Amino acid sequence: MAKAGKTLTVEQIGSPIRREASQRQTLIGLGLNKIRRQSTLEDTPAVRGMVDKVKHLVRVVDAK
Repeated sequence: MAKAGKTLTVEQIGSPIRREASQRQTLIGLGLNKIRRQSTLEDTPAVRGMVDKVKHLVRVVDAK
């Protein structure tokens, strides 16, 4: 389980074109909608699950 105050920065590296609609919605939920865009999020199990769902479209830049 993640500790309070931890953050996770993710960057979109793939396009959601020709992917399931749920994967596109997951990217939007992560604050991503264009390639090379980065988003800093609170490190929670829910966010980790979202990143895992679209792991082929994003990369973790920094985990503090």
